[in-house]
Amino acid sequence: MPRPLKKPTPPADDDCCGGGACNPCVWDNYYARLQKWRIEQAQLREEEQQNNEEKPSQ
Repeated sequence: MPRPLKKPTPPADDDCCGGGACNPCVWDNYYARLQKWRIEQAQLREEEQQNNEEKPSQ
C-alpha cells in the first residue's frame, strides 16, 4: 500500500468567498480529500488488525 496520506487541513477562513456560487467550493474539495483520508485510515487499521491476528502468540 502507498504511504499514508497526511490528514487534510481545512481551508483558511479567507479561502472561501461565502457566496455559494463556486463549483466546486474549496470546502467540497476539502471534504472529498477528508473522506479519502478516512477511508485510507480505516483500511490501514484493518490491515494492521489482520497482521496482528496472523502473528503467532508467544
